[in-house]
Amino acid sequence: MGRPRGTYSIVAFDPATGAHGVAVQSHWFSVGSMCSWARPGVGAVATQSFVQPAFGPRALDAMAGGADASGALEAVLAGDDVTPLRQVGIVDSRGGVVAHTGDGCIAEAGHVLGEHWSCQANMMASETVPAAMSAAFGAATGDLAARMMAALEAAERAGGDVRGRQSAALLVVPAGGEPWQTTVDLRVEDHDDPLAELRRLLTLQHAYSLAGEGDELMATGRDEDAAQCYLRAAELAPDAAELAFWAGLAMAQAGDLAGGAAAVERVAAIHPGWLTLLERLPAGLAPSAPAIRAVLESHRLNKSAESVAIRTPNS
Repeated sequence: MGRPRGTYSIVAFDPATGAHGVAVQSHWFSVGSMCSWARPGVGAVATQSFVQPAFGPRALDAMAGGADASGALEAVLAGDDVTPLRQVGIVDSRGGVVAHTGDGCIAEAGHVLGEHWSCQANMMASETVPAAMSAAFGAATGDLAARMMAALEAAERAGGDVRGRQSAALLVVPAGGEPWQTTVDLRVEDHDDPLAELRRLLTLQHAYSLAGEGDELMATGRDEDAAQCYLRAAELAPDAAELAFWAGLAMAQAGDLAGGAAAVERVAAIHPGWLTLLERLPAGLAPSAPAIRAVLESHRLNKSAESVAIRTPNS
């Protein structure tokens, strides 16, 4: 029998988009690899306490085969010899929710069901954690990931895991697609403040998603719209050199050559490898690259001339 793992989690369905998600935090290494499961168009599962990871794919298989959340829970608990020690939350394709908290789970343990979500927790500092999570999720705005993030943070405010914090994960899948497809799939395996790190990664995820939208717009010739996506991405993640580099190329392509070259120059000052990449980019992928290279070369020559002038004494 495994060791008990104190954990709080939420499984949820977004009726506006059809997305499903799971978010979780625990004082245990890599909780996301064991606890969180979801499949596009099928549902989401959180399995914890004396965790049985197989409950995740088994419940999803049951729902893919036509079972609702209650039927999936019955399927995974049938024949289980330590059901009193298990805790499971499930949401199905229609937003139906069900949860199980065995009477052997370590206190404080319990769950709260919402309209399209379930919050469950065990080994908590306070019995109020699941209710606090549910209330926060119901009141939050934004996309499914943002609302689940709010639920996790509410759990901490209510006391969280009695042992403290270590790892966290956030998984969102779209309304349909291949079983492997995800919208968000983030894990913090070991960290002093896993929720703060998870929120940072979620912001970075949004920034890179915007950059991806920019790529699509650029490919269809919508240069100005693409530049706006890249700029918004760079604003969300100002320390991400990758985003600043491509934002600079997009700005130049949209007509702001000076601004685009300046953005690339700032990135290159941190790591000169970006200049090597700039040289290697084919015109079909980055039409503005030659113009930016010309501007940067002009800057280099001007600086060299200024340096020579400073070193040369007056006649």
